[in-house]
Amino acid sequence: MSEQTVQTGLSDNAASGLAYVTFIPAIVFLVTAPYNQNKTIRFHSWQSIFLFIACVAIDVALSVLLRVPFLGFMTLLLWPLVGLAFFIVWILLLIKAFNGQRFKLPIIGDLAEKQASGAGV
Repeated sequence: MSEQTVQTGLSDNAASGLAYVTFIPAIVFLVTAPYNQNKTIRFHSWQSIFLFIACVAIDVALSVLLRVPFLGFMTLLLWPLVGLAFFIVWILLLIKAFNGQRFKLPIIGDLAEKQASGAGV
């Protein structure tokens, strides 16, 4: 089911999986010509970017809550659990993308789908 891209030899599954490695390959795939025309690669790239933004936003929110006198202790206990949850979701998305499956996260996936279907090409 995965077709080879003519110019680079990188399959759709490989490009979709690489989009989750960091947000940098996702951005590269969104601006590079053969990949930004593929809806699946665009979806995984946008979902990767939105997941990174959500991770940073929650990290900032927990940092702010750490400064609140009585909530600071709870955030110290919550921080590793949130980090573990993001890590598990990231690994799940990475594996699903490399296997050619489209796993859509509840809120982030809808945003990514809107961007992938309507944006820029």
